[in-house]
Amino acid sequence: MFSLELLFSALRMSVPLAFASLGGVYSERGGVVNIALEGIMLMGAFGAVVGTYFTNNPWIGLLVAMLFGLIIALIHAVVSITFRINQIISGTALNMMATGLTTFLSRLIFQAAGSSPHIEGMTQWQFPGTSFKISPLIVIMILAVILSQIIIFKTRYGLRLRACGENPYAADSLGIDVIKIRYSGVIMSGILGGLGGAYLSLEHARVFVEGMTTGRGFIALAGMIFGRWTPVGSFSACFLFGLAEALRMRLEGFGIPTQFIQMIPYLVTMGVLIGVVGRAVAPAYDGIPFEK
Repeated sequence: MFSLELLFSALRMSVPLAFASLGGVYSERGGVVNIALEGIMLMGAFGAVVGTYFTNNPWIGLLVAMLFGLIIALIHAVVSITFRINQIISGTALNMMATGLTTFLSRLIFQAAGSSPHIEGMTQWQFPGTSFKISPLIVIMILAVILSQIIIFKTRYGLRLRACGENPYAADSLGIDVIKIRYSGVIMSGILGGLGGAYLSLEHARVFVEGMTTGRGFIALAGMIFGRWTPVGSFSACFLFGLAEALRMRLEGFGIPTQFIQMIPYLVTMGVLIGVVGRAVAPAYDGIPFEK
């Protein structure tokens, strides 16, 4: 059952989760809980289709997805950082807003309930001298993980971001602009979450379907926790979830009840979270508003 084909399928399934989980790392390392990743991904998926539909250029769609994700993240940042509203409530409200807004706009723009017309996906990149092709977004995701690991743990900005999540008052006493750094972390989560949503609609489905994220934003958060708020760890966890999803697709032909098969990725997520309870330690000031 395990083969290179299965592993590559797991990699493809992990891409949207990895993008969103990586965004969660930036946000929470700075001290802001962002459960709005579900809504950010949904807006990204919608934006990618809208941009591609009107321009016939999936790269433009990708930019629109990032913009839509950034807008939702910016709203979350203003509400939770500037106005210090409870971050969980803000994220929950944005998830609900994204669901309703994408449904309304999809029906308004495409004049159809349920889904948009099919769109052209991104051109696959072919390895020189081989027949092997890969989505550009997979390459972008891998590069994003590597660069983020370096940025967060090897750069001045990363040190400041982590300081704002561990003790913003100490960071402030050293002259670090805590508000600005926290904003940057949340904005990064919007851009990356938007990319995750774009992969769902541009590569996975090539169509926007109402509510198509189906909880992936929350699975991405679980991956972030399992990965202990590190880019490489989060990607590894998301790859595990992607493997569970790939296995689910393989098991559909074995006569196992569909309802049980559909539960597999979520059961794996719950099992992982149970396994890390008490072991994974969040940044000390994660979710705690900063007031200067």
